[in-house]
Amino acid sequence: MGETVPDKAKAAIRHGGNLGKARLMFPEAPEPWIDLSTGINPHSYPHSPLPASAFARLPEPDVAENLKRIAADHFGARSPEHVALSPGTQMLMPLLAQIAITRGAKRAAVLSPAYAEHARTAQMAGVAVSEVKHMEELSAHDYAVVINPNNPDGRIIDREALLKLAETMGRKGGLLVVDEAFIETGCGESLADAAGRTALVVLRSFGKFYGMAGVRLGFAIAHPDIASELEARLGPWAVSGPALHIATEALADEKWRSAMRLTLADDTRRLKRILEKTAVEIAGGTSLFTLVRSPFTPDLFNHLGRRGILVRIFDERPDDMRFGLPGSEAEWQRLEEALLAFRHPSNV
Repeated sequence: MGETVPDKAKAAIRHGGNLGKARLMFPEAPEPWIDLSTGINPHSYPHSPLPASAFARLPEPDVAENLKRIAADHFGARSPEHVALSPGTQMLMPLLAQIAITRGAKRAAVLSPAYAEHARTAQMAGVAVSEVKHMEELSAHDYAVVINPNNPDGRIIDREALLKLAETMGRKGGLLVVDEAFIETGCGESLADAAGRTALVVLRSFGKFYGMAGVRLGFAIAHPDIASELEARLGPWAVSGPALHIATEALADEKWRSAMRLTLADDTRRLKRILEKTAVEIAGGTSLFTLVRSPFTPDLFNHLGRRGILVRIFDERPDDMRFGLPGSEAEWQRLEEALLAFRHPSNV
């Protein structure tokens, strides 16, 4: 039998992007590491030079308001008053759970498999959380979360089914959160235009599609009462000057966005062709990541790790593995060579 994933990997694989842990797990791996453990675009948005004032001064309120106008237009929100800015959607998750509790929510549910932070932050906020497999099960709860398209398997829920669920939640004073972190790739149909209802909040991420996760910027699209409450809970100057500068350019750049969707689609087809040469099943994904399934996942994880390539595995689903996209041609070559060199235990 091949090696199993070391226990110390557990801290590294709850989320992607932890190269420090990867280096501890595989100290002999060659540098530089190739990090394929996240669903972040390797082709970052080419923003203009940042002015010194973006760092030297607190952001002016009118700059944030301008970004909200641009975001409302881009996302299809009803108005800028329906948009709240945040230093990443991660910061919004516990706040939304808290708002649901103030409405009387006692039971929350997340449509799973899903990004684990939604369940964790709701539980920390003080609401009992279930992870359910079917949409129909969500309506029995007061607070429901759906990731659409889903992370990690790319599952897409029909718009009408989500709107019906929002109506159900609204009748009992509940709250539905639809996390559209990966919808910018062109997968699925956004609910941003419907987020004027008091029972529906749509989350949009900036960093993933634009390849700039480090700027920490996210958006909540909701009824103005909820949007203003979120911003009040975050406090003044929640979003940095550099993030405001970059996003104001990027969200208005339809030409770059359209071209990037084509690039990512081409890259994803290339990744799948490479993966199909290995003993794995393509199990889903979006144009920013591909989920594969294999009984030899722990062995393949270690095989790639020893070659300085980090991918995402899941301790609760040991057969699953998620691959992000390489950035440079050298990274593509290293990945293909490593995958072709893998011999699963039944062939050893």
